[in-house]
Amino acid sequence: GASDASRQAIGFGAATRGDDEVKSTVSRLFTPEFRNRLDAIIGFDHLDKDVVKHVVSMFIYTLESQLSERNITISLTEAATDWLAEKGYDKAMGARPLGRLIADKIKKPLADEVLFGKLSKGGSVKIGIKDDEVTFTFGTAKKASKQAKEDDGELVG
Repeated sequence: GASDASRQAIGFGAATRGDDEVKSTVSRLFTPEFRNRLDAIIGFDHLDKDVVKHVVSMFIYTLESQLSERNITISLTEAATDWLAEKGYDKAMGARPLGRLIADKIKKPLADEVLFGKLSKGGSVKIGIKDDEVTFTFGTAKKASKQAKEDDGELVG
């Protein structure tokens, strides 16, 4: 059904595909025995830009939560969020390319910094866009975790 949904509809009411068209496609593609086992048919539209921006935020939040043990915080500029949403979303492929783009442009460069560079002892990173390229601005950790202080012997209890 994805190929049918991706084709441009023509005529009056072309903006939305009706239930009859969806049922017709399901009837054409599946046997009656299979259709009888379906409880519901749910159609999916393309994601709008605001939803894609929320998906970007979710990916970054997940990455930040993975790095929280190392006392690393991540923030995105609005321009970076827009850029990732625009470059990473494809109507035909959905949000999967977005995950690959974030892995390639953000996770891989940050991995070196986390292991051997500016984020090896924690800190913050602000992700931006300049000249159509991802930029990183690093800062020191705003607040160290209690466990990190205990490990360094700074806390006297």
